[in-house]
Amino acid sequence: MNPLRKLALTASLLALAACTVGPDHAPPATPAAAAGPFLGAGHPALADAEPDADWWRLYRDPVLDGLVQDALAHNSDVRVAAANLARARALLRESRSQRLPQTGLSAGAAYGRAAENDVPPGADREDWQFDAGFDVAWELDLFGRVSRSVEASRADADAAEAVRDAVRVAVAAETARAYADAAAAAERLAVAERSLALIERTLVVTTRRFEAGRGTRLDVARVTSLREQQRASLPPLRAERDGALFRLATLTGRAPAALPPAAGARRTILQLDRPIPIGDGRTLLARRPDVREAERRLAAETARIGVATADLYPRITLGGSIGSTAGSVGNLFTGGPLSWLLGPLINWSFPNQEAVRARIRAQEASAEAALARFDGAVLGALEETETALSVYRHALDRRAALAGAQEAAARAAEIERARLRAGRADSLAVLDAERTLAEAEAELSLADARIVTAQVDLFRALGGGWQEEVAVAGAGDQPG
Repeated sequence: MNPLRKLALTASLLALAACTVGPDHAPPATPAAAAGPFLGAGHPALADAEPDADWWRLYRDPVLDGLVQDALAHNSDVRVAAANLARARALLRESRSQRLPQTGLSAGAAYGRAAENDVPPGADREDWQFDAGFDVAWELDLFGRVSRSVEASRADADAAEAVRDAVRVAVAAETARAYADAAAAAERLAVAERSLALIERTLVVTTRRFEAGRGTRLDVARVTSLREQQRASLPPLRAERDGALFRLATLTGRAPAALPPAAGARRTILQLDRPIPIGDGRTLLARRPDVREAERRLAAETARIGVATADLYPRITLGGSIGSTAGSVGNLFTGGPLSWLLGPLINWSFPNQEAVRARIRAQEASAEAALARFDGAVLGALEETETALSVYRHALDRRAALAGAQEAAARAAEIERARLRAGRADSLAVLDAERTLAEAEAELSLADARIVTAQVDLFRALGGGWQEEVAVAGAGDQPG
């Protein structure tokens, strides 16, 4: 049997005897207490159905739909995460290439002078020398070092994809929040302006009563002071709305001046006309990108235990080379100057394997840390969701109480105004009624805004929005 056949037969036998060392990764089981219904479920504003991936469409606002689409396509954080994912996938391809024979081609030319004893008598000692060679090496993955490396790289790429998805969740939520904040500030501004208009009408009546001798200058001064206080509440609301629009522009990858007018046209707070679907703990953990990232990081660290363990055993590489050295390019490819080598190369850290065993223990510790981070991600996801549910439910309860207070304050203010016009009311009572109504309306409007914020926080906690978007009607021009 010739040497090539013997080498091929040996390689085949070694491949059949190969085994993959190190532990196999198994995704941790979801605890029973984490898989059931949420503690905050059962409210009329919540439903047990599986949450919508594109949850922002529940608001039925095409402008918001377009802005979220723009953000997912052009946001700088999303672009960074996408680039990191592309890098992780490129590293995966690099790891997979270790399964293939590694080849190299070399060539060179040199002009020099040979030693007198190295050339025949009378021959020219100065001449050109040409070299060409081809090398090939293939590692026999007998103990799974390469396979575990590929497994770790694949898990790293999956984790990078989960990070990208988590960024998409955050960007979609922040875009909806900025849009909602701008709309809420506009509505709160309108409420404050209506309250200012009512106070100004009261000031007109109070001034006329003073001029007719039925009131005092103090009455006029008190209503004037209330009017100025109410007027002073308007600039912060305008600044709040501007800030939300500027934030919205950044989230969608635009300069503030490039934000389409439609993005700031809404003057009413976002509202839902249906209960929010929340699912349960099991579907939450399967959907949350941060939990998926933590599980994939654990898989990568587990695979790297196998990479480290493989160093306890010999690493065998089949190699070969063919080359030629000649005095001219034409003679390189003739049979005479050709040379070749073929054979295995064995590397083995033996008998001193203390350093290898230390690396194995270090990698096992990294896997233990990854498992702890996974457990923390699961608990954090549940905590965040339960907290968001609690905040939302109590925000709705607070809004209901404030609505009753605002209705009562409106009736009281109307009664006092009528009494003032009829000359039967005390100016201080009217002033107090106006102040109470303005505060009640401002609190109610703020409560509506906080409900939308609580809704967005809940949607974000539920982990939807990372799925790839289907094109929808936009809010205006694409970012320039």
